[in-house]
Amino acid sequence: MVTKEDLGIPRLPAVRPKRGIPCFDGERSAKNLPVSLRGAPLEADVAIPDGRTVRVRIGVPEDSYIAQRELDTVTVELYADGEHIAAVTTVLDAAQTIEAQALLEEVVAGLGSGDLSPTAGALEPLADRLR
Repeated sequence: MVTKEDLGIPRLPAVRPKRGIPCFDGERSAKNLPVSLRGAPLEADVAIPDGRTVRVRIGVPEDSYIAQRELDTVTVELYADGEHIAAVTTVLDAAQTIEAQALLEEVVAGLGSGDLSPTAGALEPLADRLR
């Protein structure tokens, strides 16, 4: 059997990608998105018009009874003033990181502009829409 070395092709060291898959945004700069929302939820802080700062979290919810690897449900959760203020289940699954990033951007923009109130009722139409 002929090997690559026999043909003069150097053997390259095995490279394992770090956490995330490379992707390019509109400006062609590389950034890493998480491979799954299980271990790497997406989070962002946004200042809302009433002066509070709201943390938006999109990911697989923590459950003390069910192992993370067995869950595929993705939720949008809002936190403000150290309290959990809203949560809704989305139509996304844990592998849909690009769609989750789009949802996060939409929620943050809506909360920041005041077009979206920080309630489960306001989040639900966004969480139920396919992207």
